[in-house]
Amino acid sequence: MNSTPGSPDHPAMTGPQADWSGIVHGDFADLDEFRRRLDAGADPCGELWQYKTPLHVAAQEGSPEVVFELASRARDVDALCQGRSALWNAVYHHRDDNVLVLMESGADPWLPMMDGWSPGRLGLAASLDDFFEVPQGQMLTPRERAMAESGPELAEVFSGIPYDGFSVACVADLTAVQALQRLNVGEVIVVSDDVPWYELDFCGDMDVLGFTDVPGGCVIAQPWAYRAREVMEAVTPGTFACGLYANPKSGNQGSIAENGKLINWDLHPGYDPDSDATARDVLAAFASRGSAIVHCLVYAGLRPDSMDCLEAPDAWIRLGASGSP
Repeated sequence: MNSTPGSPDHPAMTGPQADWSGIVHGDFADLDEFRRRLDAGADPCGELWQYKTPLHVAAQEGSPEVVFELASRARDVDALCQGRSALWNAVYHHRDDNVLVLMESGADPWLPMMDGWSPGRLGLAASLDDFFEVPQGQMLTPRERAMAESGPELAEVFSGIPYDGFSVACVADLTAVQALQRLNVGEVIVVSDDVPWYELDFCGDMDVLGFTDVPGGCVIAQPWAYRAREVMEAVTPGTFACGLYANPKSGNQGSIAENGKLINWDLHPGYDPDSDATARDVLAAFASRGSAIVHCLVYAGLRPDSMDCLEAPDAWIRLGASGSP
């Protein structure tokens, strides 16, 4: 059935879209398309993909021209989506060009959000000091500065992991010996230094874990399976740990234990933090630059200088029947 002039479905009656349907990743440099939709009445902070807004997505992946167009027409350039502003997204994703555009559009770098990590404080962790006039009381603490600075260093160290299926528990303020004292140790396994982990006789044994002292604490690792995460509760009385299983089927699975209890699980280290993330988790995610294992190391305040803590630990230990005393 052919449409007739004047009917809603006739091509002549079809004007620019007043919403964001059909917009996909990769469209955020198309200034003409965004202008057409904005001119038709689309809201810069309206719904996009059910859980984001055009302004927030543009801030992290769009051109400065598109960001300016959206910001200049937004009723509130500091509107929050998933607990964060567009400026926060630009800072988090290291889009200095879009940070400048949003600042010039009136965005507030010190608006409280993300458990104390305003865009301005996050910018200090990225050495964007020149972008903001820093109010009193907003400077990073020495611990926060150390965590932020460790991220790029650790990302370089752990950039070459070519496999999944490993697990780690990054334990703060505890030596490997102290961790072992909280577990049921069955056997210390002596191996030759020149044999890679995947050629060891016990590779694949679920009760064998690697233990390594590193600056800030210790790393418990299992390069071939998930078991390292399962001892976190036993080794964390009086301290905390961040764990990871690089599940080859479903992706990275993170968890946090504190004072002998698992307090958070089903996490996604290396990804953008959730709106209810803790301050430590926000900073670890930011400093990790997308690396799950770096996220866990930064969270726990550990700074290994090589991948040996994963692949060639100080000691291979076979746990006893229960794994803990």
